[in-house]
Amino acid sequence: MAASKVKQDMPPPGGYGPVDYKRNLPRRGFSGYTMFAMGIGVMLFGYWSIGRWNRERRRLYIEDLETRVALLPLLQAESDRRILRVLRENLEQEAIIMKDVPGWKVGESVFHTERWVPPTINELYNLRSKKEYEKEAYGFQWYV
Repeated sequence: MAASKVKQDMPPPGGYGPVDYKRNLPRRGFSGYTMFAMGIGVMLFGYWSIGRWNRERRRLYIEDLETRVALLPLLQAESDRRILRVLRENLEQEAIIMKDVPGWKVGESVFHTERWVPPTINELYNLRSKKEYEKEAYGFQWYV
């Protein structure tokens, strides 16, 4: 093979242009002081909104307490009426059951006091069916 003539790459006439070697980075985001100030601002806004929500929550809690206090006499009266109705029915049932026993006093208290003693569940529902007793004693429970 004949030796071919090698052509060497040469710079263009007049030479290459200047090489840009300086750092030219674009600005990226806010400065540190600005981000610090924004963080402080966000925290202050968060504390303010939490304080506002706590005040609202406290107001709602007080409203709930006032509602319960207002309803308590009504609920207590309904409970007392239910207890007295059941006691009256128990006395009627006791009079029927113990009519043949001499010296038996219907409704005589087992307590040696003149004060009102709230009756227990057993006292109220001992003459009722087991289903009624369990409903009153244990209430509505899904897991039973």
